[in-house]
Amino acid sequence: MPANRLISARRGLSVLAALPLLALAACGYGSDADSDSPQQKVAAGSSKIDGLDSIKIGYFGNLTHATALVGRGQGIFQKELGATKAEYATFNAGPSEIEALNSGSIDIGWIGPSPAINGYTKSGGKSLKIIGGSASGGVKLVVNPKKITSLKDVKGKKIATPQLGNTQDVAFLNWIAEQGWKTDAQSGKGDVTVVRSDNKVTPDAFKAGSIDGAWVPEPTASKLIAEGGKTLLDESTLWPGGKFVITNIIVSQKFLEAHPKAVEAVLKGSVETNKWINAHPDEAKAAANKQLEADSGKALPANVLDPAWKSIRVLDDPLAATLGTEAAHAVKAGLLEQPDLKGIYDLTLLNKVLKADGGSTVDDAGLGSS
Repeated sequence: MPANRLISARRGLSVLAALPLLALAACGYGSDADSDSPQQKVAAGSSKIDGLDSIKIGYFGNLTHATALVGRGQGIFQKELGATKAEYATFNAGPSEIEALNSGSIDIGWIGPSPAINGYTKSGGKSLKIIGGSASGGVKLVVNPKKITSLKDVKGKKIATPQLGNTQDVAFLNWIAEQGWKTDAQSGKGDVTVVRSDNKVTPDAFKAGSIDGAWVPEPTASKLIAEGGKTLLDESTLWPGGKFVITNIIVSQKFLEAHPKAVEAVLKGSVETNKWINAHPDEAKAAANKQLEADSGKALPANVLDPAWKSIRVLDDPLAATLGTEAAHAVKAGLLEQPDLKGIYDLTLLNKVLKADGGSTVDDAGLGSS
């Protein structure tokens, strides 16, 4: 495979994708100590998997990472890992999580498609594999209804996305282009001003009036609605069947090769978690919120949690066909050279788990390992 890379002239995205450890601390990495709750404790008498003392798992504090939130909080991953301790780190955006994966600070992570694509292509296909799906939906364009009443009113306004080159940023840039408007991807300046804003501060920026809206994942979207915002567009309406990948499971290729049994255990935990979420939606919603509170120190109020939870669908299928489309959007925005994504998926272990569970296998849309 050729060593695909981000366009060298587009230095901004490369900088973001290679944030130093200081950025990891800003995203919460390293501040997320494991609790000593019964759910997190290693079961007495259990054995280590692949001889590992621990496995390091990363995810975002978003409801679109519900599988990771619930699987951690309910102790499902720990149960599957036996005496191998599940350790966790939280992030706010994909580039910093990719850096953590590349440095060995985490082994497996829940992440959006755009940073997974970027991480894979920048490394010439050597850094990671997508090994499973986790969620679809949960992304909205929320605006100030006093300033924006229709889609055409977005022109000339300031709209936030979580980070340059992240999944929502790429989706919004693509949508802007489809309206026939022009905005420079790097600076965010043009017919629409794109403001890169951490999800933690976006609601305050919206409330203060420094932005007119935001294209963001849940629960940030519902937080804006609670501040008087209005949903102008649900991204799911732009996709066939209303389904598109918003969260994948990725793994370091080195870790996958060295510890397949540990990876399989995490995937089994993911499948079991998704099954439990879909069978017990109200309990799962409460469990996800409890873990968000443990991670951030603050639970979501019902007027944010309830609508946010309804807009997300957890699933095992990585919806591989939509990943190719999202890569095309990044190319169109000028953030990525035409990538060769062949080999980005390795769904072997996931399909093994699904078969053993009596479920249907999932497809890699021709982008699997040869």
